[in-house]
Amino acid sequence: MSGLRAGEVADAAGVNRQTLRYYERVGLLREPDRTLGGHRMYPAETVTVIRVIKAAQRLGFTLGEVADLLDLGSHRHGKPGLQARATAKLAEVETKIADLEIIRDTLKTAVAAGCDDLIACSHIPSCPLPFAGLAEGKAADAGSCC
Repeated sequence: MSGLRAGEVADAAGVNRQTLRYYERVGLLREPDRTLGGHRMYPAETVTVIRVIKAAQRLGFTLGEVADLLDLGSHRHGKPGLQARATAKLAEVETKIADLEIIRDTLKTAVAAGCDDLIACSHIPSCPLPFAGLAEGKAADAGSCC
């Protein structure tokens, strides 16, 4: 029987053996053949599949989304392809970046204003912390806080 043992796959893919077993349980990897002694023997392409999974995760795809993407490679059944899903993920990332920019700007303003007491600052109208302005999608004006 040819193939790679779990440790060999894990080492080559840069994950641990528990990750392999988890990916099997959630259906990202097919259960491998076993030797007469019960050792898992994975096909060589398993290393590539794991690397693809990890790369997709780094791009922000959830494991559920990764499973769908892997399924697309096997058969489409009218589902949106990688282009559509990547475009949707890009829109999500752009929204997160915009939110993070607001958070960054608000924190910079809070630091510059010298905010030091969350409760006291919340009662001051010029407080730049997210008591009002951040929820509306804009940072409050800089000013003396506390």
